[in-house]
Order: sequence, then C-alpha cells, then structure tokens
Amino acid sequence: MDDPRGPGNPVTPLLVACALGIEQVALRSGRDAPGPVRVLRTGMGPRAAEAAVARLLGPGGFPDAAVIASGFCAGLAPGMHPGDLVVAEETRDADGTTPCAGTGVLVAALTRALPGRGVHTGPLTGSDHVVRGPERAALRASGAIAVDMESAATLRTALCHGPRPVAAVRVVVDAPEHELVRIGTVRGGISAFRVLRVVLPAFYEWHRSLLLPRR
Repeated sequence: MDDPRGPGNPVTPLLVACALGIEQVALRSGRDAPGPVRVLRTGMGPRAAEAAVARLLGPGGFPDAAVIASGFCAGLAPGMHPGDLVVAEETRDADGTTPCAGTGVLVAALTRALPGRGVHTGPLTGSDHVVRGPERAALRASGAIAVDMESAATLRTALCHGPRPVAAVRVVVDAPEHELVRIGTVRGGISAFRVLRVVLPAFYEWHRSLLLPRR
C-alpha cells in the first residue's frame, strides 16, 4: 500500500486494527471505498494488540492515524444475534475506560449500509481470554453489551501515542442464545464474516467526519 501521508494525499490516515487473519481478509475484501487506510492484523489478545498498534503508530509508521478496533466479538445482551453490530460508546478493561468518538456517525452509516441488521451501542468490555457461561453473565451485569480481547487495549494504546479519534465496531459472532464453538465452522461465524466485509465504507464516513488537523 502507498504511504497515505505522501505528496498529493495529505489526509490523516485511518488504521483499522483486527486480531485474526479471517477478520483481516473480510475487511480487506470489502475495500470498495477510496481513501487512505491500513488494515492491521495485531494477533490475539490485549498484549499482542498493544505491541502491534504501538509499532505502527511509532516513529516511521503512521503517527497521526485515526484508529478503529474491529473484528468479531461475543454479544452479552439478550436478543443479540450473530451478524449484529456493536458500536462502542466506550471500551473498558482492568486498565481503565476509553471513550469513543463519533458513535452516532458510525451507527447512522452502518444502519444505511446494513438495513435490517441490529446495531447495538454501549460499553464494550475487554478480556484476556475467551469468556463463556457465568463469566459472561457477570460482565453483562456490569453494564457491558459485548466482550472481545483487543479493542480496549487497541484504543488505549492509540491514545498513549497522541490525541486522535478512536472507535470500536465489532460484529457479534456469538451471543447468549447462539454460543459459538469455532469461528467459520457454523452459521453464526459465516454471518459475521459477511457483515464484516461491508463495514469499511461506514468507517470511511466516520473518518471523514472526524479528521484531525495535521500536526
């Protein structure tokens, strides 16, 4: 990919960070909107996300990039279905809370892009392991609507490298009534993959609306 900061393309770049190869494939295959974007596969877990994002936002990388954490998540709220979208109002983990920017813009853009799909907003909580059963119920009781392993670490690390818009958009791959055993082998995983393929234009709309001035 060309450096989005090069001559003739001065727009602040967009970094979309995901953990898994299947998520990266979905996001890249859905790149039907023009603009400077980097889809980064971080690897699984908060420590991997921190390290990968820090490298890319560091010297020689893309220090001015706006950042969206994306990929799959586990839904916590009753009535969620595989393929529903979660737009975080904030991300949470043991290291604190990170507010997200432009939630309304993302909700509106995703609703237009995916009419009929559920779009849920609320706190997205982080974990360092796959959460199941009673542990999910405890997280739901805390007010969280979904859980994943990388979003909170991704956004916190991004802001540690300077002020910028950050957001998290996840696709529900399993939910309380639709627990998943293995991504990609059941209907829920396939549904989530298809939804993830078409979210990127909504990310561009968010990006355009919240561009940071050049530093």
